[in-house]
Amino acid sequence: MNFPDYDDSTAFLGDWGPFQKTVFFLLCLSIIPNGFTGLSMVFMGDTPAHRCLIPAALNITDEWRNATIPLEEDEQNRDSRFSKCSRHRIDVVKNYSDRGLLPWVDVNVSDIPREGCLDGWEYDTGTYISTIVSEWDLVCSDDWRAPLTSSLFFCGVLTGSVMSGQMSDRFGRKKVLFVTMGIQTVFTFIQVFSPSWQIFCLLFFIVGMGQISNYVAAFVLGMEILSPSIRDIYSTLGVCLFFSIGYMMLPLAAYFLRDWRMLLLAFTVPGFFCMLLWWFIPESPRWLLSQGRVDEAEAILRKAGQMNGVKVPDVIFPLTQTRETAGRLLRTYSLCDLVKSCNICCITVLLCLVWSAISVGYCALSLNTSSLHGNIYLNCLLSAAVEVPALIMAWLMLRHWPRRLCLSSTLSLGGLVLLFIHLIPQHMNYVAFSLVMLGKFGLSAAFSIIYPATAELYPTVLRNTALGACSMASRVGSISAPYFLYLGGYYRSLPYILIGSVNILSGLLSLLLPESLGSPLPETISHMQTVSGFRKRYSSNSPTDRKSDEEHESEHL
Repeated sequence: MNFPDYDDSTAFLGDWGPFQKTVFFLLCLSIIPNGFTGLSMVFMGDTPAHRCLIPAALNITDEWRNATIPLEEDEQNRDSRFSKCSRHRIDVVKNYSDRGLLPWVDVNVSDIPREGCLDGWEYDTGTYISTIVSEWDLVCSDDWRAPLTSSLFFCGVLTGSVMSGQMSDRFGRKKVLFVTMGIQTVFTFIQVFSPSWQIFCLLFFIVGMGQISNYVAAFVLGMEILSPSIRDIYSTLGVCLFFSIGYMMLPLAAYFLRDWRMLLLAFTVPGFFCMLLWWFIPESPRWLLSQGRVDEAEAILRKAGQMNGVKVPDVIFPLTQTRETAGRLLRTYSLCDLVKSCNICCITVLLCLVWSAISVGYCALSLNTSSLHGNIYLNCLLSAAVEVPALIMAWLMLRHWPRRLCLSSTLSLGGLVLLFIHLIPQHMNYVAFSLVMLGKFGLSAAFSIIYPATAELYPTVLRNTALGACSMASRVGSISAPYFLYLGGYYRSLPYILIGSVNILSGLLSLLLPESLGSPLPETISHMQTVSGFRKRYSSNSPTDRKSDEEHESEHL
């Protein structure tokens, strides 16, 4: 069975009519909740200044109350601060206070034994009313739980990537988009009432599953409906820009809602409104056609033609002859099809490595804004705002530059500037901050480029599965990103050195990918392009290998 050239068959619709504008705008709107949900841990999981709680009922003098928390030297900032995790033994302090002795005058306080924060902690409320850290005391011996919370969210994203790609290719882009959008919204609402850290993490895992699933489904749906001339702008100034808009809404909402539960509750409101878009966003005609549901695909395109005010041909897909049996002839594709031939396996492995590197850098730099010098709300806003010029640059590059060069240059830029941070003296915080933002600029551009670059390499029958698999690989980077930042507690610049090195290496690997600039979206596996140098090795290895690929393709069709 031969597929018709979809782009040629639907050229009568035009490139930018009311139908395309409606789909473009509504799909982009559905992306906004992902921007603040995915990075909400910047504020919900931030650690306020804290120290051991001295019970108010403890009857000691003010002098001893002020001396109970010992001073420690901060090796990174080279100054002294109150200990966060220890205090002088309360029974000894009370004994000295009852005897009328004065600290440092009658008693050398540094000689008093220490103990842990047996009565809990008191937290600074100047920045937050509460975070999950202050709510459940995720500090000191339990400080590993804060980065684990973020990692568990990305584990949910990983799981969603595995499931949603195949579900979308099997059941349709639209169904998966709205079901997972509902999962994300409903479980975020339930999360507001979490009674414990464990329940919060479980719900956050499920939210992560929904978050990535609807993002990828919306991206693929737009790429398949919109014309080739609009795809680049949709994937950069469309989807990614609206994600950044949601990201920019995060610090603005967090500034006015300093309690994590109220902040989370506010995040659910846009999601409920986006659910109403079900009645306005169509299924992908390209996907319907790949499933043999030709009549449904044509019905959507006829309605689109009416919206655009153009004449619709009597038969839109004339090459499709056996409409009744086409659906039965097309078998279901799975993740296994991404590694069945040498060429598609090489493409998949290369893309998974590049996706993982971009993700670890992007997520680590985004989550680290609370640790940068300056105001956390302004830092987060700048981190989100820097993505806007990055997306504009990515769009211009995609219009004129080969995909491989776009990826390699943005990854190398993002990685290289991060390597310079460890050379900056500690007192030059604003220079280091500028380099971090420049690194975020490069990686944000790379993230917006990798989506269309990947979608253009895979055929319709595997596109969503492939994007799901690549997104799954990228979540390995996302899961590890909080622990890259955790290493900063041992050496301030170590996260930047690691992230920079990984992204420079991935920039070099991206040059091995096939070039898809100016090529139509492949419909079947046989239409895919080959990895650089693969064709030569392919023909030299075995003359029967090429035939096996053709037989494999015929089995699918």
